[in-house]
Amino acid sequence: MKKNPVTTKTQTTDLGSSFRDPSGFLFICEGILYRQVNQAYREEYSRLMESGLYEKLVKSGLLIAHTESTIQPADATLYYKVICPERVPFISYPYEWSFGQLKDAALVTLSIQKRALKLGMSLKDASAYNIQFPKGKAMLIDMLSFEQYQEGEPWVAYRQFCQHFLAPLALMAYRDVRLNQLLRIYIDGVPLDLASKLLPWRTRWNLGLATHIHLHASLQKRHAHSDLNVVRSAQKMSKEVFLNLVENLRTTIRKMKWKPAGTEWADYYKSNNYKDNAFEHKEILVGDWLKKINPRTIWDLGANTGFFSRVAGQTGAYVVSADIDPAAAELNYQKVKQDDEQNLLPLVLDLTNPSPPIGWMNRERDSFLQRGPVDAVLALALVHHLAISNNVPFSRVADFFTSCGEWLIVEFVPKSDSQVERLLRNRKDIFDEYTREGFEKALGEKYAILSSSAIRDSERWLYLMRRK
Repeated sequence: MKKNPVTTKTQTTDLGSSFRDPSGFLFICEGILYRQVNQAYREEYSRLMESGLYEKLVKSGLLIAHTESTIQPADATLYYKVICPERVPFISYPYEWSFGQLKDAALVTLSIQKRALKLGMSLKDASAYNIQFPKGKAMLIDMLSFEQYQEGEPWVAYRQFCQHFLAPLALMAYRDVRLNQLLRIYIDGVPLDLASKLLPWRTRWNLGLATHIHLHASLQKRHAHSDLNVVRSAQKMSKEVFLNLVENLRTTIRKMKWKPAGTEWADYYKSNNYKDNAFEHKEILVGDWLKKINPRTIWDLGANTGFFSRVAGQTGAYVVSADIDPAAAELNYQKVKQDDEQNLLPLVLDLTNPSPPIGWMNRERDSFLQRGPVDAVLALALVHHLAISNNVPFSRVADFFTSCGEWLIVEFVPKSDSQVERLLRNRKDIFDEYTREGFEKALGEKYAILSSSAIRDSERWLYLMRRK
């Protein structure tokens, strides 16, 4: 294994997301992400590396790779090794994922568990937060999640897996896809008793859900005050039974479906009032401007199913493609999988209520804005939704965009456009300042407007701006 060059001791910054694990923690030194492996994890780390499991998982694209480093540790009193993992371009969270993303993350976790068991190891941690999509596919990013398998021991991460993956997936598939947002409230996963109450009664006739959610919740309640060692001794299972448990979970999850259909925004490109040459002109403008500024990272906000995210991705930039509509995000993700796209990350995100900082001292999971800024922001056919549907003044829209990135490609849609007319159809028009002049004045206070163009055969305008 290659090692990084020796560096001297410099100031380090611990990350708030990894303080819970006694096996190690993440820290940043001179802008580079490292993970300290503590003495407490020495045997497991050696087993992971020597068993061939690490190599097999990395080769299969299931585990992020790392190199061992000779940098000084962040905490020498606990230190065993420091490793330098490959950097994930953007850290996302389960409550920002589409149904397909959460499902694939669950299946990858189970695949890793199955492979680990065959080589004498097991996942002690089945947190959804340990899965990311750095190259368009779900991957485990925490190599400290493994422990040596002990014959007869139950899966210590079983409850966590059910709460982080199975329960929210079942709620999304059988009740309402928006219930994935419960993961914003319950950082340790959806409580199984709550999931059991919310799921339709018919799910009790589904063997997998009956076992892993309904019965599991009942047993949790029954043993809530029992001695943990006594409970575990009664749960002894052979490796064969363990593998059957993993396979049963896998079968249950694979059978869960959610079809993205029936929302107005998932069909937006089919139902909007763009003529073909207007849409093509907009595509050309966006592509030319992005080539001119050559950003490395882009947020496409209000991305719908990701058409312009892919235009942006042609520059080689890494694109976070966010939309409020779960159906649009799901279609976006399915195309990422279909075309094996590695530089595009679809997310479900409400810009009027973006992901907040949550967890211990509000530091375990960063807010959406804390994970920026990026080089460039796309805001196409978005501002009228913020300004009219949500009563956000242009000045506040400008403030938001400046906090996101340096460059901005933004579209203005006038009141005469059919999409704005639709928004105003059932409400009083109180938006006197909603004019192109008002838009340019408000954003011009924060940005230098470098280029602007009327979109051919439409009343819409496109702008290239740079933060002052």
